[in-house]
Amino acid sequence: MPAAPELKATLNLPQTAFPMKANLPQNEPLRLARWASLRLYDELRKAGKGRPSYILHDGPPYANGPIHLGHALNKGLKDFVVKSRTMAGYDAPYVPGYDCHGLPIEIKVDEQLGRKKLEMPAAEVLDACRAYAQKYIDLQTSQFERIGVFGRWATPYKTMSRDYEARTLEAFYGFLEKGFVYRGLKPVYWCIHDRTALADAEIEYENHTSPSVYVRYKLTSPAEALDPALAGREVYTIIWTTTPWTLPASLAVAFHPDFDYVALATADGPVYIVAAELASSVVAATKLENPVEIARFKGAKLERQTFQHPFLDRSILGVLGDYVTADTGTGAVHTAPSHGAEDFYTGQKYGLDLTCRVDASGRIHVDEAAWPHTTPAPYDGLTVWKANPVIIAMLVERGALLGSGNLEHSYPHCWRCHNPVIFRATEQWFISLETPMKRQDGSETTFRQLSVEEIDKVTWDPGWGKERITNMIATRPDWCISRQRIWGVPIAVFMCEGCNEPFIDAGLNRKIIQLFDDEGAEAWHAPKAMELLSAHAKCAKCGKSEFRKETDILDVWFDSGTSWFAVCESDADLREQYKAFQRGNGPTVLYLEGGDQHRGWFHSSLLTSVALRGRAPYSHVATAGWTLDEQGRAMSKSLGNGVDPVDIAQRMGGEIVRLWVASVDFREDMAASENLMARCAEIYRKLRNTFRFLLGNLSGFNPATDAVPEAELLPLDRYMLARTRELTEKILGWYAAFEFHRVYHAVNEFAIVDLSSFYLDVLKDRMYTFAPTNPARRSAQTVLWKITETLVRLVAPILSFTADEVWEYLPAVEGREVSVHLALFPKPEEVFASESAPVLDEWKRLFEVRDEALRVLEEARQAKRIGKGLEAELEIAAAGEQLALLERHAAGLKEILNVSRVSVVSGESLRVTALPASGHKCARCWNFMPEVSNYGIWQNVCTRCHQALQEMNIEPPKAEDAA
Repeated sequence: MPAAPELKATLNLPQTAFPMKANLPQNEPLRLARWASLRLYDELRKAGKGRPSYILHDGPPYANGPIHLGHALNKGLKDFVVKSRTMAGYDAPYVPGYDCHGLPIEIKVDEQLGRKKLEMPAAEVLDACRAYAQKYIDLQTSQFERIGVFGRWATPYKTMSRDYEARTLEAFYGFLEKGFVYRGLKPVYWCIHDRTALADAEIEYENHTSPSVYVRYKLTSPAEALDPALAGREVYTIIWTTTPWTLPASLAVAFHPDFDYVALATADGPVYIVAAELASSVVAATKLENPVEIARFKGAKLERQTFQHPFLDRSILGVLGDYVTADTGTGAVHTAPSHGAEDFYTGQKYGLDLTCRVDASGRIHVDEAAWPHTTPAPYDGLTVWKANPVIIAMLVERGALLGSGNLEHSYPHCWRCHNPVIFRATEQWFISLETPMKRQDGSETTFRQLSVEEIDKVTWDPGWGKERITNMIATRPDWCISRQRIWGVPIAVFMCEGCNEPFIDAGLNRKIIQLFDDEGAEAWHAPKAMELLSAHAKCAKCGKSEFRKETDILDVWFDSGTSWFAVCESDADLREQYKAFQRGNGPTVLYLEGGDQHRGWFHSSLLTSVALRGRAPYSHVATAGWTLDEQGRAMSKSLGNGVDPVDIAQRMGGEIVRLWVASVDFREDMAASENLMARCAEIYRKLRNTFRFLLGNLSGFNPATDAVPEAELLPLDRYMLARTRELTEKILGWYAAFEFHRVYHAVNEFAIVDLSSFYLDVLKDRMYTFAPTNPARRSAQTVLWKITETLVRLVAPILSFTADEVWEYLPAVEGREVSVHLALFPKPEEVFASESAPVLDEWKRLFEVRDEALRVLEEARQAKRIGKGLEAELEIAAAGEQLALLERHAAGLKEILNVSRVSVVSGESLRVTALPASGHKCARCWNFMPEVSNYGIWQNVCTRCHQALQEMNIEPPKAEDAA
């Protein structure tokens, strides 16, 4: 009978119950069930009591659909932060939240209810919106839990909950009572599709094709007042616009006071006034015939001149504006006060009519005073976009159109429905950024300036976020906080019927807040709200006592922007720690969201907190980039290039989604695809196999009785512990700095290079052929145990499922936590008590020799002088310190070089010689030894293996038994 099969039974091959295949889609739900049975999140909260606090405040995702890859990235990063801070010894609660109010949900409910909505009480409509939001809250919660995100999922915060709505209203009253809020007529972004005002944060810029028209306005005031050369001439100015639909609202033409303007006489008679710097481009665009400059003057001379509207019976006023540019156009800007910010303020300055004749749906209504015709205006009742071609046709008919075309440009769109928006002057509620405030030292400042100063006290990651949000706060207009919808927190204010002023009474406000606490926002729409108003209430401005309820709701960014107040200050799990932060001696408060939140949640949270508490609501802000496909394109349904994290979890495992999140530098835009997910799955397979090999070699090892003291470990084993300590130090620093991609790459390299390709490979002789109790084997097992104990904790925040599984297969230790997630990170000195640097430095020099030896072995192998490594022996010559180094490690050189013998000799410099191994091949360990002998029927067993078999109490079989 052949010897080899018999000998295999006497090798210490790794034995473990740890399954090789992960079967993540099947096993992860079982682990989730185990965590639930352990009430693991509650246990984490208990374990955290008394520790230093760390607060990651969750920015609420919108509850109107299943999660997408951006959600998985966001929640994955937050989970890494919370778990790593928890394992670093902090009390790091995670209260997830959901943003529930707003247009997308209301529109979906409108579609479901149809015309029935018109007959329903407001409370029933709101109930339908709540039910719709709750459906997706439940769905998203299950999906976030499926990818292993820990949190207080049973009781998340919801912006639609009664207590949250009450706190939002309380925050609004804080603004109102402190004088930040005013109601006024201003041009705001308006979505005609959703029929509501929009804030700057709700605007996205997308490509849009607009008509481009050059229109002439005839001068009606004396031309000679501008220049004698114009006396008796027919004079016009030319405006350029990409919004012909605003021409019915045109009341003025703006000129820059300091620009030079030229009067160009054409061959057919008319004279045209345009900015001198733009004259050539205007001539090219309008094809004026042989224009000749006959006069030149400053724009200031055009102030208060009058012109004739091109198709209405209306006089147009010449006005001055520093906002007029010489980049494009004509230098003469058509001004419609109800449809532009600069136009509006110019209209106020010159006393122009600010009335808006475009309704909420974008339909234009004629100014009858300027249209004295018996037939209706062709554009009357048309939406703004449909009115464009009609108005252009009118200009052609009246000879006022001098040039036209189409312009593709970046244009503001609604962030919800993605339709182009317009500027529309309407009565809205605003928060003034210029409200006077006081700093903590009592000095005077403004709301805007104090907000900018608070930005400077925050740590921004990456650093460019600071400049971005600073510029936004410094230049933004007053905050329009009202919306003309129903699904949201009402602006619960009584308005005077006499003068339209709000009735402000702090006592009344407290009663309304309590009503919201008891019954939610629905209560404002019920008759009982009016009953709160005293019969003796009188308007402070006009003295009248008749009031009505305001029907607008608050901007959803105000909703979410007050979450620091509604959650951090109010939630029992957070409030004490957060109030300590506000006092200046509390924990880190981290906000972590996508880069678009500099104008969104980061922005609105900052403003609300500075106004109400005089400080920023956070100490740290981290910003994530966008998820793109491998071609760098944004993911979209139309392109079909999206990656569904739920699908990946179902097919490959939630661990693969988590590993992808860890693999990317989240501060930059990051690529994702099916291909990249498959690569992560392959990396995962290698990591899992590494753990399997580690656990397999710990079979039969009891740390309490078998662990070898650090000082008695073999040099190679001490090196691996020093290397593991170095890795631990780096990873703990990277977790603290949110450098999760560095953790991913370092763990991957350590597992594949340091462990699989080196240490575990060279240990095979010790682990498979030495007796179980041999000190050299116990030395290796001690280190393998410490490496596994260390590595499983270091990867637990990222590979949460696998680390917890590995934890259960580790050798039993008294007092061990039931889950790895209840354990703390290893301290570097617990991994290796000695200083690692001297050990690593010595082995760095040793590896230089190893590299040379491996090169020589490969040359000998290529020349067919040797076969496998154990078929060779090496002679290494060296001098000086290098010789001393090799002599110190002489006993272990054959192991790290994987040859049968190594001899170290003195020489002038490093020289490695590879020779065929002398001696005889052991049939058990395959090393070439000086002598081999038979062990019963086993032939050619070396002395070392002979001794190992005896130590293992394996008696040679009798010949008759073998037969």
